[in-house]
Amino acid sequence: MGQTATMNFTKEQYLQWYKTMMLVRRFEEKAAQLYGQQKIKGFCHLYIGQEAIVAGMITGTTKDDKFITAYRDHGHALALGVSANAVMAELYGKATGCSGGKGGSMHMFSKEHNFVGGHGIVGGQIPLGAGIALAEQYNGTKNVCLCFFGDGAVRQGALHETFNMAMLWKLPVIFICENNEYAMGTSVARTTNVLDIYKIGAAYDMPSYQVDGMKCETVHDAIYEASEKARNGEGPTFLEIKTYRYRGHSMSDPATYRSKEEVADYKKIDPIETTKLTIIDKGYATEAELDKLEADIMAEVDESVTFSENSPYPDPAGLFQHVYVEDDYPYITD
Repeated sequence: MGQTATMNFTKEQYLQWYKTMMLVRRFEEKAAQLYGQQKIKGFCHLYIGQEAIVAGMITGTTKDDKFITAYRDHGHALALGVSANAVMAELYGKATGCSGGKGGSMHMFSKEHNFVGGHGIVGGQIPLGAGIALAEQYNGTKNVCLCFFGDGAVRQGALHETFNMAMLWKLPVIFICENNEYAMGTSVARTTNVLDIYKIGAAYDMPSYQVDGMKCETVHDAIYEASEKARNGEGPTFLEIKTYRYRGHSMSDPATYRSKEEVADYKKIDPIETTKLTIIDKGYATEAELDKLEADIMAEVDESVTFSENSPYPDPAGLFQHVYVEDDYPYITD
């Protein structure tokens, strides 16, 4: 896709990117620490390394767009504005969590922020993303649905069925593969003959592009351009956003299938560090000012832990609530 020159981005955008990425990074590091202390249980998939994607997502879309993703969803929720308190409480399984303590790590939701959730079934959210886009099209809005999934989900048949239908009906949806190189512990090269995943979209004549996911600038441009096409009735776009996770697939994965050298090479292009250098080089903020911002974010994360520790568990009487849709369904927001 044609990229906007970096010089065209504003000071406010750079600072927003940095703040978003730093919040996600520090939150996830704290979550890892708490998981090790067994205060967070069950599955827990961290977003460390992939933060530039959700940072660029925010500036490339509008607040009325819809978002749906897989189970590595903490970063998406935080970037969309779900409070650290609500996300952390959900990890704790507390009633004050964004899903009422019933979803946990893999099932963050917030109607208020148009976050239609993290989903635990691999690829299960892909047809749902198209359905959300169909609803927007049917209702005559200009809203777009961004549907995220990992490189492993590309192997699911539902993706191909959805791609065909989305193109046939010109649905306002952006399909985004966050390609972090590994589906659990299996590298892309061991699962497909098509190493450039974006090329799969060609079978459906879907505009498809590969994007550098370690830079907020390139992510912003790709998502912005794809969303503008969708708003103008030109249908879906498939973006393969190349990224990398610094931790294992989940907290139970020691990631021994990767070399230390491979991880170290990717850390050389850590999006937080490169964005920080750009901000300082352009005179948008001093290192001391960014250190103060980071300290404020750490205080916010620490407060989320205190909030979660002091929050109640869900009332057992609510076990059968929210199983079926009711007219007065009390959507949970934070």
